[in-house]
Amino acid sequence: MPFYHLRCVPCDKEFSISASIADKTENRILCPECGAQELETVYKTAPAYIRERKEPSCPNQHICGAGCHHSK
Repeated sequence: MPFYHLRCVPCDKEFSISASIADKTENRILCPECGAQELETVYKTAPAYIRERKEPSCPNQHICGAGCHHSK
């Protein structure tokens, strides 16, 4: 089942819930605070992990210098 981040329109309570797609599309999910069915989806961003890309080093770098073409 999908996991939803929702906000209740009447009471402004945000909550997360695991529910079926049918429960979400047919408004069967209730706010845990006030019981209302008027809910909006809250879109959260996932953390992004960026790794630094390192070029492979040439074992002959001491010979060919910065313009190395051996590693390609």
